[in-house]
Amino acid sequence: PDIIDLAKRRNVDAIHPGYGFLSENADFARACEENGITFIGPPSDVLGKMGDKLSAKQIAIDCGVPVVPGCKEPLKSGEEALEKAISFGFPVILKAAAGGGGRGMRLCNAPEEVIPAFELVKSEAKKAFGNDDIFIEKYLVEPKHIEVQILADKYGNVRHLGERDCSLQRRNQKVLEESPSPIMTEDLRRRMGEAAVRAAKACGYANAGTVEFLVDKDLNFYFMEMNARIQVEHPVTEMVTGVDLVKAQINIAAGLPLQYKQEDIKLSGHVIECRINAENPLLDFRPSPGRIKSLFIPGGPGIRVDTAVYQGYEIPPYYDSMIGKLIVHGKNREEAIAKMTWALSEFIVDGVATNVDFQLKLIRRPEFLEGNYDNGFLNRTDILADERSKE
Repeated sequence: PDIIDLAKRRNVDAIHPGYGFLSENADFARACEENGITFIGPPSDVLGKMGDKLSAKQIAIDCGVPVVPGCKEPLKSGEEALEKAISFGFPVILKAAAGGGGRGMRLCNAPEEVIPAFELVKSEAKKAFGNDDIFIEKYLVEPKHIEVQILADKYGNVRHLGERDCSLQRRNQKVLEESPSPIMTEDLRRRMGEAAVRAAKACGYANAGTVEFLVDKDLNFYFMEMNARIQVEHPVTEMVTGVDLVKAQINIAAGLPLQYKQEDIKLSGHVIECRINAENPLLDFRPSPGRIKSLFIPGGPGIRVDTAVYQGYEIPPYYDSMIGKLIVHGKNREEAIAKMTWALSEFIVDGVATNVDFQLKLIRRPEFLEGNYDNGFLNRTDILADERSKE
């Protein structure tokens, strides 16, 4: 209500919600619509459908997009969750239907874990999203997490802009993203892109969005969810395609048709993004709020840093620990890795702990250099084992 009130008093005609939780809040989008303010994102009814993971999954099923086996309705009890888990086979994962940002999820490897996890996820979902509906899915072991960026205008035109590999995650939070994915083939990209476009058209989508998939070792892909907003990692797609996604969002919201045909979208070179967080990797990634005493941000051809911090900035303890994104573009993956190595080595943030050195060690790992990683890699690999032994 305060945002709407401020917008009306200042004669604001459009609001861009960024990529925080309000960007996928159907009530906020509806409030904008009811007050004659353009919400730069999907219509509120679409947000309602795609913001609920169960609803989004049903849309995917209806338009022939493969999905991970799981229940179609919210679970009523821990006992029902246990019954479903046994029928699907372990491991399984419990998820908040309204979840996002890696919250409201619990992996269960055995029957005795299901009922306690059900209560935990239900409580976390209510607290984080105001909606305690949860569901259960078969958990794919060691898949890749690959998402497809789409743009859709108000006239039914939908385009996909290739993929981002987001498999390097810690506790369901993305750490590093790249495009193209090391496992991608032209045929797989085409089929995943076409599936993403079908899902977007099926729900009447408009504006920028991302369709997220899990890909197994045999390159079978499964719909996971749709993020009905611009994402943190959107610069990866911007640099590899040359398309300004936020500009496209604004143009679409203003009623302009898409200016791209599908054949116009080409991936050029290779892009890697590292999320720079104010956290201490040696203390279990404990957030590190405080004052930035000195700051040096790398630059040069093919290097981009998205940040709002500066020397003297006070990082508050109340929000997500991400303070910036470092993105590099190279003519191929090897050049992109070399540029990222240099840029991370030059990135200096004094006064607070950051994950810069952690990212540097990560991109030097043989598994990363070979592209041989999945979404469980960081959960089972201690990147900082050598540093811990020194202490």
